[in-house]
Amino acid sequence: MSKKGFYELAKEAVSTQTQEVAMHSKNNTKKMTIGIPKEIAFQENRVGLSPHGVQLLVSQGHEVLVENHAGINAKFYNEDYESVGAEIVYEKEKIFESDTIIKISFPTEEEIGLMKPGITLLSALHSGMLKKEYINALVNKKVTALCFEYLKDESGSYPVLQAMSEIAGSTSILIAAEYLSNINNGKGVMLGGISGIPPSEVVILGAGTVGLFACRAALGLGAEVKVFDNSLHRLRRLQNDLGTRIYTSIIQPITLSKALRTADVAIGALRAGEGLSPNVVTEEMVMQMRNGSVIVDVSIDQGGVFETSKTTTHTQPIFEKHEVIHYCVPNIPSRVARTASYAINNIFAPMLADIGFFGGIKNYIWEHEGVRHGTYIYKGNLTNKHIAERFKIPYKELDLLIAAQL
Repeated sequence: MSKKGFYELAKEAVSTQTQEVAMHSKNNTKKMTIGIPKEIAFQENRVGLSPHGVQLLVSQGHEVLVENHAGINAKFYNEDYESVGAEIVYEKEKIFESDTIIKISFPTEEEIGLMKPGITLLSALHSGMLKKEYINALVNKKVTALCFEYLKDESGSYPVLQAMSEIAGSTSILIAAEYLSNINNGKGVMLGGISGIPPSEVVILGAGTVGLFACRAALGLGAEVKVFDNSLHRLRRLQNDLGTRIYTSIIQPITLSKALRTADVAIGALRAGEGLSPNVVTEEMVMQMRNGSVIVDVSIDQGGVFETSKTTTHTQPIFEKHEVIHYCVPNIPSRVARTASYAINNIFAPMLADIGFFGGIKNYIWEHEGVRHGTYIYKGNLTNKHIAERFKIPYKELDLLIAAQL
């Protein structure tokens, strides 16, 4: 039988099992221990669950362990978690003995070593910084691992990526406004202007979610906005979502260079499905921009849209090149950690509650195709083909594992 034939059989088996799970899940609720470790990644200020999410899970009988000061950078304090029924834990080892771990950044080698075998891990994958030994360590621990980036919802969209993109897009305009002001040695321009004074000009490269929310924020402040993208579909969708007509253009060097010469702000929001972002703004184009103009390269985590971009940090966020201010911090949502943590919580608190309702992660994966899409290790079996090919590690089809009831 061909691989396609096996795949169709697996799909049929999953469908049958899904119906069985739906019928029996009410009597199969599982109480879980959920651990929230303190993030140790550089300048990661977000936390996996807010106190509101913890309250929801505790009310359903789950035990939630929160590492000491896990939420402090998002202004969630120990007493906030304790007041809704969480247990504050001072030993990191105890956190990683939980049934389920939810964290923001991918676990370090030390954290993987602390995990008890067979746990469920929800975290980012950070595929650009992924190492083979980390994947092997998770496989050896027999974990079931889900990554934020690949999880889909009922509509087929990526809820975590979309939420973080909305935050990054809106915040990028506020960042630009800061660095246009005299207090930050900017050119002393108010983003948007006032009556009798022409508005500032904002060029946005990318018409995806980041570009859309950057555009909304800039228009809300009164700026004149021009949006460039390589996709007519995305440009049309942006116009429809905004409900108003603005300047849009396919990316063409002559047209883009002309727009950048008069721009006060340029936002880089182009993303690649895989690999690096397209580098569409040359150094020569940057040299022709007005002195004191501001570049915010939101795409810097994929290499950046501007040839002059280089990664910066929240503590040293900017540099100047050709008398143009560059802001190139990869993790913009961490700048507004409380808002970003609430956004993540609104996705994962109900999800964790549902995992318990369905009797555990196995049944939940059976029921939700979008969750299967985000599962890259299932009970110690690597199920992501791209990771397997990249590191030359054997992998197994998740649907076949489910059909075999492993």
